[in-house]
Amino acid sequence: MRDLKQTVHDLRIQRYLITGLLTLLPLWLTWVVFRFVLGILSGITAPGISAISSGLANAFPHALGWLDAEWVQFVIAVIATILLIYFVGFAATRVFGQRLLALFERVIARIPLAQTIYGGTKKLLDMVATRPEGAQRVVLVDFPHREMKAVGLVTRTLRDEVTGREFAAVYVPTTPNPTSGYLEVVPVDRLTPTDWSLDQAMAFIISGGAIAPDRLRFERAEAGPEAEPPTPQGPAWPGAPR
Repeated sequence: MRDLKQTVHDLRIQRYLITGLLTLLPLWLTWVVFRFVLGILSGITAPGISAISSGLANAFPHALGWLDAEWVQFVIAVIATILLIYFVGFAATRVFGQRLLALFERVIARIPLAQTIYGGTKKLLDMVATRPEGAQRVVLVDFPHREMKAVGLVTRTLRDEVTGREFAAVYVPTTPNPTSGYLEVVPVDRLTPTDWSLDQAMAFIISGGAIAPDRLRFERAEAGPEAEPPTPQGPAWPGAPR
């Protein structure tokens, strides 16, 4: 009887430990992501905030000495950066802000490497931020082989100048950080369209597949021998971006 009670007690402890781990792990991952983002945000204004705070703390050690604490400067830097981002967003919606942005882009255009990075990043962010009309953005691609698939985002389509075959530029984000990933050029007839929205795809990627719609179309609809070949003027697959 004592051995049975001890076994039950051990199983209960094991269950509590697993439950506690599963409860804390999402919170820890959320904190890691926010700490990473907040660290980047605070780094924008941290040098200026540190200099001002340290100067005030040295000038008024009794009243403002607490400004010299590292965590205080971190919090102030994050708040200042958020306010700066808000101001930039506000200015970008006004005429004077748009003129300054246009001037900045003209300067960037004169720097070849900077223009490539800035232009490519801006187009990618615009693609992610906007919902395409009449186009299916989220697809599945065969990766790393045909029996396995990865979620990809179609950024544009291209056509082979020799054969006329249509290809898609597909960005394949990585988990749990969708800002890094792979760029693949895939024949459009090898893509599997989905009915997922961009928000659903991002939730699926960031959560490691834990958050996803109940149904998924895994197999492609193979064209029969009587199917008409795609014309060069139109998309070669349903919902392809034009």
